[in-house]
Amino acid sequence: MDLRDQLKNLFPEHEEQDFKMPEEKFVQKEPLVCKFEKKGRNGKPVTLIEGFEGSDDDLKTISKKIKTTLGIGGSEKDGVIVIQGDNRDKIMKILQEMGYKTKRVGG
Repeated sequence: MDLRDQLKNLFPEHEEQDFKMPEEKFVQKEPLVCKFEKKGRNGKPVTLIEGFEGSDDDLKTISKKIKTTLGIGGSEKDGVIVIQGDNRDKIMKILQEMGYKTKRVGG
């Protein structure tokens, strides 16, 4: 006699129901840092977004959303999103609409 049978004997009127675990929504603890950088890139300006704590798939979806909204190029690797040009204000606005806290660094 297993535990389930014992519980049925104790509570005969109880109907067994399936239980679904609620999905935990990912919450970013630290703000995303938007930096402007030209060094090491042959003088070409880029905007770096650092400090993302989620999965690589989430990082790619954020990067794709920014790139398609602004119509510019970029990439993501090692937890950093690299967007071409100095677009910190626009990127910060997009990230805030997505529910992320942002912090502007430099200039």
